Amino acid sequence: MKNTVFTGMATAIITPMTKDGIDYDALGRLIEFQIENGINAIVVMGTTGENATIEPEDQKKVIAYAVQKVAKRVPVIAGTGTNNTEHVLANTKAACEVGADAVLVVTPYYNKATQSGLIQHFTMVADASTVPVIMYNVPGRTGCNLLPKTVAALAEHPNIVAVKEATGNMAQMVEIMHLCGDKLDVYSGEDALTVPMMAMGGAGTISVLSNVVPKASVAMTDACIRGDYAAAAKLQCDLLPLIDCLFSQVNPIPAKAAMAAMGFGEDYVRLPLTPMEEPFRGRLLEEMRKLGIEV
Repeated sequence: MKNTVFTGMATAIITPMTKDGIDYDALGRLIEFQIENGINAIVVMGTTGENATIEPEDQKKVIAYAVQKVAKRVPVIAGTGTNNTEHVLANTKAACEVGADAVLVVTPYYNKATQSGLIQHFTMVADASTVPVIMYNVPGRTGCNLLPKTVAALAEHPNIVAVKEATGNMAQMVEIMHLCGDKLDVYSGEDALTVPMMAMGGAGTISVLSNVVPKASVAMTDACIRGDYAAAAKLQCDLLPLIDCLFSQVNPIPAKAAMAAMGFGEDYVRLPLTPMEEPFRGRLLEEMRKLGIEV
Protein backbone atom coordinates (compact mmCIF):
# COMPACT_ATOMS: atom_id res chain seq x y z
CA MET A 1 0.00 0.00 0.00
CA LYS A 2 1.34 3.42 -0.96
CA ASN A 3 1.31 6.34 1.43
CA THR A 4 -2.05 8.11 1.56
CA VAL A 5 -1.89 11.89 1.06
CA PHE A 6 -5.07 12.44 3.10
CA THR A 7 -8.22 10.67 4.18
CA GLY A 8 -11.55 12.43 4.44
CA MET A 9 -12.30 15.92 3.13
CA ALA A 10 -9.97 18.20 1.17
CA THR A 11 -11.08 21.65 0.09
CA ALA A 12 -10.22 22.82 -3.40
CA ILE A 13 -10.11 26.45 -2.30
CA ILE A 14 -10.99 29.48 -4.36
CA THR A 15 -8.28 32.04 -5.06
CA PRO A 16 -9.57 35.40 -3.78
CA MET A 17 -8.71 38.09 -6.32
CA THR A 18 -9.36 41.67 -7.30
CA LYS A 19 -8.78 43.32 -10.64
CA ASP A 20 -5.31 44.22 -9.31
CA GLY A 21 -4.20 40.69 -8.40
CA ILE A 22 -4.32 38.02 -5.70
CA ASP A 23 -5.97 39.01 -2.39
CA TYR A 24 -3.56 37.33 0.02
CA ASP A 25 -5.33 38.68 3.10
CA ALA A 26 -8.57 36.96 2.12
CA LEU A 27 -6.65 33.84 1.07
CA GLY A 28 -4.99 33.64 4.47
CA ARG A 29 -8.30 34.05 6.30
CA LEU A 30 -9.87 31.38 4.10
CA ILE A 31 -7.08 28.91 4.87
CA GLU A 32 -7.48 29.54 8.62
CA PHE A 33 -11.27 29.14 8.33
CA GLN A 34 -10.78 25.77 6.66
CA ILE A 35 -8.27 24.46 9.17
CA GLU A 36 -10.25 25.72 12.17
CA ASN A 37 -13.23 23.73 10.89
CA GLY A 38 -11.29 20.48 10.66
CA ILE A 39 -10.55 20.12 6.96
CA ASN A 40 -8.12 17.29 6.18
CA ALA A 41 -6.17 18.88 3.30
CA ILE A 42 -6.02 22.08 1.24
CA VAL A 43 -5.90 22.06 -2.57
CA VAL A 44 -4.61 25.26 -4.18
CA MET A 45 -4.51 26.15 -7.86
CA GLY A 46 -7.12 23.60 -8.83
CA THR A 47 -10.06 24.32 -11.11
CA THR A 48 -11.83 26.07 -8.23
CA GLY A 49 -8.71 28.17 -7.76
CA GLU A 50 -8.91 29.46 -11.37
CA ASN A 51 -5.49 28.10 -12.27
CA ALA A 52 -6.24 28.37 -15.99
CA THR A 53 -6.17 32.18 -15.85
CA ILE A 54 -3.37 32.69 -13.31
CA GLU A 55 0.15 33.06 -14.66
CA PRO A 56 2.72 30.43 -13.60
CA GLU A 57 4.76 32.87 -11.51
CA ASP A 58 1.62 33.87 -9.56
CA GLN A 59 0.60 30.23 -9.22
CA LYS A 60 3.95 29.51 -7.60
CA LYS A 61 3.52 32.46 -5.22
CA VAL A 62 0.04 31.30 -4.19
CA ILE A 63 1.28 27.75 -3.55
CA ALA A 64 4.23 29.06 -1.54
CA TYR A 65 1.93 31.31 0.49
CA ALA A 66 -0.43 28.41 1.22
CA VAL A 67 2.44 26.16 2.29
CA GLN A 68 3.74 28.83 4.66
CA LYS A 69 0.29 29.66 6.04
CA VAL A 70 -0.72 26.04 6.58
CA ALA A 71 2.62 25.28 8.24
CA LYS A 72 2.25 21.50 8.01
CA ARG A 73 -1.04 21.41 9.92
CA VAL A 74 -2.62 19.58 6.96
CA PRO A 75 -1.23 18.55 3.56
CA VAL A 76 -1.11 21.18 0.81
CA ILE A 77 -1.88 19.78 -2.63
CA ALA A 78 -0.99 21.95 -5.62
CA GLY A 79 -2.78 21.82 -8.96
CA THR A 80 -0.12 21.74 -11.67
CA GLY A 81 -1.90 20.29 -14.70
CA THR A 82 -2.29 21.85 -18.15
CA ASN A 83 -2.62 20.46 -21.67
CA ASN A 84 1.11 20.87 -22.34
CA THR A 85 3.34 18.23 -20.76
CA GLU A 86 6.37 20.51 -20.63
CA HIS A 87 4.33 23.15 -18.81
CA VAL A 88 3.09 20.55 -16.34
CA LEU A 89 6.66 19.48 -15.65
CA ALA A 90 7.66 23.10 -14.99
CA ASN A 91 4.61 23.74 -12.78
CA THR A 92 5.23 20.54 -10.84
CA LYS A 93 8.88 21.35 -10.29
CA ALA A 94 7.90 24.82 -9.02
CA ALA A 95 5.30 23.36 -6.62
CA CYS A 96 7.85 20.89 -5.28
CA GLU A 97 10.39 23.66 -4.79
CA VAL A 98 8.06 25.72 -2.58
CA GLY A 99 7.04 22.78 -0.39
CA ALA A 100 3.77 21.34 -1.69
CA ASP A 101 3.01 17.95 -0.14
CA ALA A 102 1.49 16.52 -3.34
CA VAL A 103 0.43 17.63 -6.81
CA LEU A 104 -2.93 17.27 -8.53
CA VAL A 105 -2.58 16.79 -12.28
CA VAL A 106 -5.62 17.01 -14.56
CA THR A 107 -5.80 15.08 -17.82
CA PRO A 108 -4.70 17.28 -20.74
CA TYR A 109 -7.72 19.25 -21.95
CA TYR A 110 -8.62 20.09 -25.57
CA ASN A 111 -5.80 17.93 -26.97
CA LYS A 112 -7.83 14.80 -26.07
CA ALA A 113 -4.84 12.47 -25.80
CA THR A 114 -5.05 8.74 -26.47
CA GLN A 115 -4.84 6.37 -23.51
CA SER A 116 -1.24 5.64 -24.55
CA GLY A 117 -0.54 9.37 -24.56
CA LEU A 118 -2.04 9.71 -21.09
CA ILE A 119 0.20 6.96 -19.78
CA GLN A 120 3.27 8.71 -21.18
CA HIS A 121 2.12 12.10 -19.91
CA PHE A 122 1.47 11.02 -16.32
CA THR A 123 4.57 8.83 -16.23
CA MET A 124 6.78 11.78 -17.20
CA VAL A 125 5.18 13.97 -14.53
CA ALA A 126 5.48 11.27 -11.87
CA ASP A 127 9.12 10.65 -12.79
CA ALA A 128 9.89 14.36 -12.42
CA SER A 129 7.92 15.05 -9.24
CA THR A 130 9.56 14.79 -5.83
CA VAL A 131 6.14 14.53 -4.15
CA PRO A 132 3.19 12.16 -4.68
CA VAL A 133 1.02 12.64 -7.77
CA ILE A 134 -2.78 12.57 -7.73
CA MET A 135 -4.30 12.18 -11.18
CA TYR A 136 -7.49 14.15 -11.92
CA ASN A 137 -10.11 12.82 -14.30
CA VAL A 138 -12.88 15.26 -15.22
CA PRO A 139 -13.94 14.53 -18.81
CA GLY A 140 -16.86 16.94 -18.64
CA ARG A 141 -14.32 19.78 -18.61
CA THR A 142 -11.43 18.23 -20.54
CA GLY A 143 -13.09 16.12 -23.24
CA CYS A 144 -10.76 13.28 -22.22
CA ASN A 145 -11.60 10.25 -20.08
CA LEU A 146 -8.88 8.45 -18.13
CA LEU A 147 -10.18 4.90 -18.45
CA PRO A 148 -9.98 2.36 -15.60
CA LYS A 149 -7.43 0.11 -17.34
CA THR A 150 -5.23 3.18 -17.94
CA VAL A 151 -5.56 4.17 -14.29
CA ALA A 152 -4.56 0.63 -13.32
CA ALA A 153 -1.48 0.77 -15.54
CA LEU A 154 -0.44 4.11 -14.03
CA ALA A 155 -1.07 2.82 -10.51
CA GLU A 156 2.03 0.67 -10.95
CA HIS A 157 4.17 3.83 -10.81
CA PRO A 158 5.48 4.27 -7.25
CA ASN A 159 4.88 8.04 -7.27
CA ILE A 160 1.28 7.93 -8.55
CA VAL A 161 -0.75 7.45 -5.39
CA ALA A 162 -4.34 8.44 -6.15
CA VAL A 163 -6.93 9.54 -8.66
CA LYS A 164 -9.58 12.22 -8.26
CA GLU A 165 -12.55 10.78 -10.15
CA ALA A 166 -15.04 13.37 -11.40
CA THR A 167 -16.82 11.48 -14.14
CA GLY A 168 -19.95 11.10 -12.04
CA ASN A 169 -19.95 7.48 -13.23
CA MET A 170 -20.07 5.21 -10.19
CA ALA A 171 -19.55 2.12 -12.33
CA GLN A 172 -16.27 3.53 -13.61
CA MET A 173 -15.17 4.45 -10.08
CA VAL A 174 -15.95 0.95 -8.84
CA GLU A 175 -14.04 -0.60 -11.75
CA ILE A 176 -10.99 1.51 -10.83
CA MET A 177 -11.19 0.25 -7.25
CA HIS A 178 -11.55 -3.32 -8.50
CA LEU A 179 -8.55 -3.08 -10.84
CA CYS A 180 -6.24 -1.11 -8.52
CA GLY A 181 -6.98 -2.48 -5.07
CA ASP A 182 -4.61 -1.00 -2.51
CA LYS A 183 -2.24 0.37 -5.17
CA LEU A 184 -4.21 3.60 -5.50
CA ASP A 185 -6.48 5.82 -3.39
CA VAL A 186 -9.65 7.00 -5.09
CA TYR A 187 -11.07 10.42 -4.24
CA SER A 188 -14.45 11.66 -5.37
CA GLY A 189 -14.41 14.83 -7.42
CA GLU A 190 -18.20 15.03 -7.19
CA ASP A 191 -19.58 16.47 -3.96
CA ALA A 192 -22.92 14.74 -4.52
CA LEU A 193 -21.19 11.33 -4.54
CA THR A 194 -19.02 11.62 -1.42
CA VAL A 195 -20.91 9.07 0.66
CA PRO A 196 -21.52 6.51 -2.11
CA MET A 197 -17.83 6.68 -3.06
CA MET A 198 -16.60 6.25 0.49
CA ALA A 199 -19.08 3.42 1.08
CA MET A 200 -17.33 1.62 -1.79
CA GLY A 201 -13.91 2.20 -0.23
CA GLY A 202 -13.00 5.66 -1.53
CA ALA A 203 -10.50 7.58 0.58
CA GLY A 204 -12.45 10.84 0.57
CA THR A 205 -13.38 13.84 -1.54
CA ILE A 206 -11.64 16.83 -3.09
CA SER A 207 -14.46 19.28 -2.64
CA VAL A 208 -15.95 22.58 -3.77
CA LEU A 209 -18.72 22.35 -1.17
CA SER A 210 -16.32 22.48 1.76
CA ASN A 211 -15.26 26.01 0.84
CA VAL A 212 -18.66 27.07 2.16
CA VAL A 213 -19.46 24.47 4.83
CA PRO A 214 -16.19 22.84 5.89
CA LYS A 215 -17.45 21.69 9.29
CA ALA A 216 -20.48 19.86 7.90
CA SER A 217 -18.44 18.46 5.02
CA VAL A 218 -15.85 17.02 7.42
CA ALA A 219 -18.63 15.62 9.61
CA MET A 220 -19.92 13.74 6.57
CA THR A 221 -16.58 12.12 5.73
CA ASP A 222 -15.82 11.48 9.40
CA ALA A 223 -19.11 9.58 9.66
CA CYS A 224 -18.06 7.47 6.67
CA ILE A 225 -14.65 6.77 8.19
CA ARG A 226 -16.20 5.48 11.42
CA GLY A 227 -18.74 3.43 9.45
CA ASP A 228 -21.84 5.42 10.39
CA TYR A 229 -23.29 5.58 6.90
CA ALA A 230 -26.77 6.47 8.12
CA ALA A 231 -25.44 9.72 9.61
CA ALA A 232 -23.27 10.32 6.54
CA ALA A 233 -26.20 9.75 4.19
CA LYS A 234 -28.36 12.22 6.10
CA LEU A 235 -25.66 14.88 5.82
CA GLN A 236 -25.23 14.12 2.11
CA CYS A 237 -28.96 14.60 1.56
CA ASP A 238 -29.16 17.71 3.73
CA LEU A 239 -26.32 19.33 1.79
CA LEU A 240 -27.57 18.34 -1.67
CA PRO A 241 -29.56 21.57 -2.32
CA LEU A 242 -26.44 23.64 -1.59
CA ILE A 243 -24.35 21.35 -3.77
CA ASP A 244 -26.84 21.83 -6.61
CA CYS A 245 -26.58 25.61 -6.22
CA LEU A 246 -22.77 25.48 -6.22
CA PHE A 247 -22.87 23.75 -9.61
CA SER A 248 -25.80 25.66 -11.09
CA GLN A 249 -23.28 27.65 -13.12
CA VAL A 250 -19.73 26.77 -14.10
CA ASN A 251 -17.40 26.18 -11.14
CA PRO A 252 -15.95 28.32 -9.55
CA ILE A 253 -18.48 31.05 -10.37
CA PRO A 254 -20.95 30.03 -7.61
CA ALA A 255 -18.19 29.22 -5.11
CA LYS A 256 -16.70 32.68 -5.60
CA ALA A 257 -20.12 34.28 -5.07
CA ALA A 258 -20.70 32.25 -1.90
CA MET A 259 -17.32 33.00 -0.39
CA ALA A 260 -17.60 36.71 -1.19
CA ALA A 261 -20.97 36.75 0.59
CA MET A 262 -19.21 35.21 3.61
CA GLY A 263 -16.54 37.90 3.59
CA PHE A 264 -13.69 36.07 1.88
CA GLY A 265 -12.71 38.58 -0.77
CA GLU A 266 -14.53 40.08 -3.71
CA ASP A 267 -16.94 38.34 -6.03
CA TYR A 268 -14.40 38.61 -8.82
CA VAL A 269 -13.54 35.97 -11.41
CA ARG A 270 -11.22 36.35 -14.36
CA LEU A 271 -12.54 36.28 -17.92
CA PRO A 272 -13.77 34.26 -19.65
CA LEU A 273 -15.61 33.54 -16.39
CA THR A 274 -18.08 36.17 -15.21
CA PRO A 275 -19.85 36.72 -11.85
CA MET A 276 -22.86 34.63 -10.92
CA GLU A 277 -26.12 35.61 -12.56
CA GLU A 278 -29.68 35.81 -11.30
CA PRO A 279 -31.74 33.84 -10.47
CA PHE A 280 -28.88 31.47 -9.61
CA ARG A 281 -27.27 33.86 -7.12
CA GLY A 282 -30.50 34.42 -5.21
CA ARG A 283 -31.10 30.68 -4.90
CA LEU A 284 -27.54 30.11 -3.67
CA LEU A 285 -27.78 32.78 -0.98
CA GLU A 286 -31.22 31.52 0.08
CA GLU A 287 -29.89 28.00 0.50
CA MET A 288 -26.91 29.27 2.49
CA ARG A 289 -29.28 31.14 4.83
CA LYS A 290 -31.31 27.94 5.34
CA LEU A 291 -28.14 26.31 6.61
CA GLY A 292 -27.57 29.14 9.08
CA ILE A 293 -24.80 30.89 7.14
CA GLU A 294 -24.80 34.67 7.56
CA VAL A 295 -24.71 36.34 4.14
